[in-house]
Amino acid sequence: MQQSLAMTALLVDNYDDAIAFFVGVLGFALRDDTALADGKRWVVVTPPGSAAGLLLARAVTERQRKAIGDQSGGRVFLFLETDDFARDHRAYSKRGVRFVEPPRREPYGTVAVFEDLYGNRWDLIEPAANL
Repeated sequence: MQQSLAMTALLVDNYDDAIAFFVGVLGFALRDDTALADGKRWVVVTPPGSAAGLLLARAVTERQRKAIGDQSGGRVFLFLETDDFARDHRAYSKRGVRFVEPPRREPYGTVAVFEDLYGNRWDLIEPAANL
């Protein structure tokens, strides 16, 4: 058997604001932006070189709106691996990405936690194998 995780849904308040952040700030690719019924869109963004992506899902219910920015209860939610931590940390910092801690070395690699435009926490990680 072979399986892979293809996408993760990320609740957003506004499609265009989310696209501006993930594509314009983080440098992800916009893989799909298809209009659906009732003003919904199928919006998929992917990090450079990745097959897996994020489905940017506009929150429509009150419960969904309350979960924007807190899909993991305040813990790190998503893990973005890079082949050059220093390059990406520097670029993201210059583009206004908020890092909530300084970079640190761990047995698994170099890492720092940042927040997306909604406050979801991400790890930016360069695996130890790359160091």
